[in-house]
Amino acid sequence: MIETRESAGQLLRQWRSRRRLSQLDLSAEAGISQRHLSFVESGRARPSREMVMRLCEQLDVPLRERNAVLVAAGHAPHYPQHPLDAPALSAAQTVIGQILQGHLPHPALAVNRYWELQAANAAIYALLDGVAPHLLAGTVNVLRLSMHPEGLAPRIVNFAEWRAYVLARLLHEVDQTADPKLLALHTELAALPAPTHSQGMRLSPASPTQIAVPLKLKSRHGPLTFLGTTTVFGTAVDVTLSEVAIEAFFPADPETAAAMTRLIAEAG
Repeated sequence: MIETRESAGQLLRQWRSRRRLSQLDLSAEAGISQRHLSFVESGRARPSREMVMRLCEQLDVPLRERNAVLVAAGHAPHYPQHPLDAPALSAAQTVIGQILQGHLPHPALAVNRYWELQAANAAIYALLDGVAPHLLAGTVNVLRLSMHPEGLAPRIVNFAEWRAYVLARLLHEVDQTADPKLLALHTELAALPAPTHSQGMRLSPASPTQIAVPLKLKSRHGPLTFLGTTTVFGTAVDVTLSEVAIEAFFPADPETAAAMTRLIAEAG
């Protein structure tokens, strides 16, 4: 079998289409002629390294995929990629640890692009009672953990609402990255059966006073309601670091804040 690889022009055209820009729009934003952009996309002109970088910047192409376009154009990758535990990312590791520990007694975790757990504080583990061991073995996917019927799903009070939010967010990330692994994850999660308590439950319209989709969990200390925030390294130039997100959950009411304090005290 003959392996065919897409050219840099084809990749750039796909990203332009994904971003819903015309050649005229992109050429104007990038400060080049539409004719030259057309030649690049059709393969009649080989883009320079600087041209690839400029077009990818305008198209907001993720760093991992920018490297792929550079390689397709015959250039070396520009953005380094280190494991998160590499010495080069030690400062970032320290920052992540400080954020997670500083968020106690409330839950916070760090994930990579594929929602695979990279680090978590003690509050996360305090909420995992009853989760099937196989979901916590090896590489832990936190979205699978939250939506699997043997995971947190049976304890999520507003599961229908949470499921809709998670799938919509994941689909947006698929659109932003064009990553087939994320698409496969979306397909897998969308096919998971709903827990018994949510079967047949319709998604209720948002309350006029609702400011965000909450996560509502059952616990031995009563119901817990959290609002989530996401933190990313906005100036990252390393591929791995650019894909790390810290998901922190804040108590939405005083009862949740008090319950988390008790849970962490019990955990020692």
